[in-house]
Amino acid sequence: MKTLVLAEKPSVAREIARVMGSRDKHKSHFEGPKYVVTWALGHLVGLAEPEDYDGKYGTWSLEDLPILPGKMKLKVLRESSHQYKAVQQLMRRQDISELIIATDAAREGELLARWIMEMAKWNKPFQRLWISSQTDKAIKEGFASLKPGAQFERLYHSARCRAEADWMIGLNVTRALTCKFGAPLSAGRVQTPTLGMIMQREREILSFQSEEYQVLRADLGAFEAVWRGSGGDSRIFEADKAAGLQRKLEGRSGKILKLNKSEKQVPHPQAYDLTELQRDANRLLGFSAKQTSNVLQRLYEQHKLVTYPRTDSRYLTTDMVDTLKERLTSVAIGPYAPLARPLLRKSLPVSKRIVDDGKVSDHHAIIPTEQTVILNALNAEERKLYDLIVRRFISLFYPPARFDSVAVVLDVNGEKLHAKGVTVKDSGWRAVYDGQAIDESDEDDDREDREENGKASLPELKEGETVTVKLCRIQSGRTQPPKRYTEAALLTQMEKHSLGTPATRADIIEKLVSSDTIDRQGSALHPTGKGKQLIDLAPADLRSPELTAKWESELERIARGQGKPEPFLGGIREMAVSLVRGVKNSEATYKPHNVSNSHCPDCGTQLLEKKTKRGLLLICPSEDCGYRRSGEKRLSNRRCPQCHKKMELKEGKAGLYVQCLPCGITEAVNKDSKHVNKREQQKLVQQYAKQETLGSNLGELLKAAMEKKGD
Repeated sequence: MKTLVLAEKPSVAREIARVMGSRDKHKSHFEGPKYVVTWALGHLVGLAEPEDYDGKYGTWSLEDLPILPGKMKLKVLRESSHQYKAVQQLMRRQDISELIIATDAAREGELLARWIMEMAKWNKPFQRLWISSQTDKAIKEGFASLKPGAQFERLYHSARCRAEADWMIGLNVTRALTCKFGAPLSAGRVQTPTLGMIMQREREILSFQSEEYQVLRADLGAFEAVWRGSGGDSRIFEADKAAGLQRKLEGRSGKILKLNKSEKQVPHPQAYDLTELQRDANRLLGFSAKQTSNVLQRLYEQHKLVTYPRTDSRYLTTDMVDTLKERLTSVAIGPYAPLARPLLRKSLPVSKRIVDDGKVSDHHAIIPTEQTVILNALNAEERKLYDLIVRRFISLFYPPARFDSVAVVLDVNGEKLHAKGVTVKDSGWRAVYDGQAIDESDEDDDREDREENGKASLPELKEGETVTVKLCRIQSGRTQPPKRYTEAALLTQMEKHSLGTPATRADIIEKLVSSDTIDRQGSALHPTGKGKQLIDLAPADLRSPELTAKWESELERIARGQGKPEPFLGGIREMAVSLVRGVKNSEATYKPHNVSNSHCPDCGTQLLEKKTKRGLLLICPSEDCGYRRSGEKRLSNRRCPQCHKKMELKEGKAGLYVQCLPCGITEAVNKDSKHVNKREQQKLVQQYAKQETLGSNLGELLKAAMEKKGD
C-alpha cells in the first residue's frame, strides 16, 4: 500500500518527491515505491456561488439580498478542475491507504486541503506534515515526525469560519452597494475598515490648517542650544515674541543649571515576522507589501534560503538553538563573512529576546535556513530582501549599541535653553548595518525633536559653568499635516487593529488598488474619488476596525479551541442582514468620479476611465453596449495656434476633434479640410512622384499633391 502526499504547488511537490524517492513523473503526480505526491495549484475547491444555489441569483438584484444559505456548499473551481479530477482519482485508488497533508502549514493551507478531502469524500486516515522550511533536511525530519490530522481540526474550523464570514459579508454588501448605486462598489470585513483608516487620515490632512512658527537657536561658541517654553515646546507662534526673546538673549551671559549624563543601551531589533519585513522592505527598498510577499516566497520555496514566510512571530523556539551556528555558517560568505565568522568562534548569546517558546504560535520568525547561499543565483529583488533577513539574523547575536547621552539645561536672562548630545561608545549590533541602523520607532514620533539637535556633539561641560550667547538666530518653519499612509505605515495600523493576518494584508492593499478605491502616488497611498464616496456609502459598522478586530479575535479563539464556530457564524448572519438593510434604506447617491470627456461612438454615453495594468481604458457604462478602447493620449499633428504644442485627438458625438487642454482650444477634424499631416504628405508625394518626370523637385511635387487634394 502507498501513501498519497498532497502539496500546495507543483514546485513543492517536485521537491518532496525528489527527497522522498518518488521519481516516476506523471502529468499530475510523482510516484515512488512508498509515496504518491500530487499538488493542489492553490485552491481546487471553493465555496459555491449564489447562482449554484438558485439560478435567479445569476442576475444581481437588491430584492434577493441578503443571500444566506442554510448550509454552505462547496464547488470545484473551473479553472483548476483538471487537477482536482486527477487528485480525486488518486484518492480513490485502491492501493492508497493514507493521506499526508503537505500544504502550507497555516490556516489557509489547512483549509484548501480539507475542502479537497471533503469534496472527494476522503474517509481514510490522514496525517499532517508541519515544517517551517523547504530544505531537504527539514522535509526528511518532517516526514519522520508527522502529526495526527485530527490535531489541526480547530485550525480548519477557524479557516472555514473566516471563509464563510467573508462570503456572507463581502458578497452581500458588495451586491447591495452595486445594485443600490449602479456602480461596481466592493466591500468586505477587512478591506472596508482598511479603506476607512486611509480616508480618516485624508480628512485629517484636508482639515489641517498650517501655522507658521519660529525656533530660536542660540550659538554659545562651542555648542548650540534651543529655547524652550515652560511646556517643553520649542515652537513660537507669535513673531513679536520670537523677536523679543532674540533681543533678550543675544549677547547675554548665563549658566548651566542642569547637566545629566547617562549611558543608554539600544538592544538589537528582533527577528522578522512577515509584517515587520514588509514594513522595512517598503521603507528601505520601496517594495510594495505584495512584492515583498512574492519575492519572499521565492526565497523560501525556490531557493530554500529562508524559513516559512507567513508568520506573525518574531521569536525562535528552544529546539532551534542547536541549529543557529549552522545557519550562521551558511550565510558567512561575501559581505556577511566578516560579520558572521567572529560569532562562530564563541558560544552564541541566546536571550529571551531571541528564543521564547511561549511567543511562537504556528511558526517562528523568518530567519535563514542551513542551505548554503549562492548570491549570484539571486536576482536583484531577491538579493535585496535576502540582505535584510541575513543582516537582521546576524544582528541578533551582537551586543546592544551603547552611547552616552548628555542633556543640558541653561538659564540665560531668565529663559531656559536646552541642548542634547550623543557620544557613541560601542556601535554594537549597528555595525552589522554599516552604520546605517534600522530605526524601528514610529516615523512621526518626536520628529521635530530629532530635527533640532538630537545628534549634536557637545564639549565637556560642568554645572554652574558660565556661557555667553554670541548669536541668536530665528529659524522659521510651518506645522505639517499628518503624512499620508505609506504601505509600511498602513501595515502597522492594520496589525495594530488586527485587520487581516500577515498572510492576507498585502492582498487587501492590492485589492483596494485594483478596485480603484486607493491609488499609489510615489510611496504614499491616496483615496480615489471612488474610495472617498464608497467609505460614506458603506455601512457604518463595517467601516470600523474594532468590529473586524473582534471577529479576528474570535477566529483565533476557535483555532485555540476556546470558541465554537456556530455562535460566530450566527453572529455573522445577523450582521449580514443588518448591513444589507442599512444599504437598502440609504438615501445617499453615488456620482462616478472617473467620467471622461469622450462619448461612446455607439450609443453616445459618456465613457468612464478605468486604470488597468495595460494602461488607461475608456469603457461605456451602458449595460447593453460594452464599447471600450484605449484611453491613452493620442496626439495629432495639428498644433495649437496659441502655444504651438501638438493637440490631442479625441472622439465625440460629432466625430473626431482635436483639443489643447491647457489653452482650452478645440477644433473639429473636417474630413474635407485641406489640412494635411506629414504622413498624408509623404503618401501623396509618393503617389504623384510616379506620374511626374525625374526632373521635378520635391516642392513642385508637394504643390501638385496639395492642389489635387484641394480639388
